[in-house]
Amino acid sequence: MRLFAAAILLTLGNLTPLARAALGQGVDSVEADARTLKGTVTVTAMSGYSVHQIKRSDGALLREFVSPSGQVFGIGWQGPMMPNLSQLLGPSYALFQQAPPPAHHHGPISVHIASLVVQTGGHMRDFHVRAYLENLLPSGVSEEVVK
Repeated sequence: MRLFAAAILLTLGNLTPLARAALGQGVDSVEADARTLKGTVTVTAMSGYSVHQIKRSDGALLREFVSPSGQVFGIGWQGPMMPNLSQLLGPSYALFQQAPPPAHHHGPISVHIASLVVQTGGHMRDFHVRAYLENLLPSGVSEEVVK
């Protein structure tokens, strides 16, 4: 069942241009992501982190949550298609694949394995992904900020 769900997500993900940022990677990839996604970047400084938001003309929105040390500790996606999770999760994708299979074939997926948390959901033309690494959350920053 887990492989079935992963296959669906990867198939849908391949319809979306690849982003280059990934959990645990550096902030320097945000501009490359904007070029790849053909989107515009806005940066918002928050208390203890920054949000680098890339918006595409089709309404898709990729948020990269960056710690003061320059690491992407969380990613939020909202768009008409499911993103390529292997690209967004980067090295954490292997850990994601090790998670126990979901109890159902359809609907949202929630994975919490080691320090990786991934939540997916939505429906046609309105997909959502929220992913973060608990061990990279900046001091005093809650996982609730990753949206």
